Amino acid sequence: MAIITLKVNGQTATLNMDPTAPLLYALTDELALRGPKFGCGLGQCGSCTVIIEGEAIRSCITPVSTAEGFEITTLEGLGTREKPHPIQEAFIEEQAFQCGICASGVVLQAKAFLDQNPRATRAEIEQAMDSVLCRCAVQYRQLNAIEKYAREVRA
Repeated sequence: MAIITLKVNGQTATLNMDPTAPLLYALTDELALRGPKFGCGLGQCGSCTVIIEGEAIRSCITPVSTAEGFEITTLEGLGTREKPHPIQEAFIEEQAFQCGICASGVVLQAKAFLDQNPRATRAEIEQAMDSVLCRCAVQYRQLNAIEKYAREVRA
């Protein structure tokens, strides 16, 4: 066990936990965040994705100690129910979710990618998103939402 200090969604939290434990467990079990989800536990499905210093990472395979000192953003850190982030608004308008397991991964992967590549084409967006799995088969609507957000970012 070790004292780990995390900065999540603008708030600082001090946790006493195994430094090799997955960041996902710190976020969900210790901080009660519901955005990141446990999917595969292998970093392959993307449902646990968070943004650390502008990069989309898989929190299920990231030791919590490696996130110490960095700004971590989860789905909850983007917007609120009353004032969603523009990417969240695009997903709502396009009705791009069903079960919600992939929501955090899709939104945060898309945001991190478009923050670094605001002029990305549809093909580039598709390629960037193919590492986040959606079992409800709403990828077409998700891609439409991501493209809609991308157009707003470019404007």
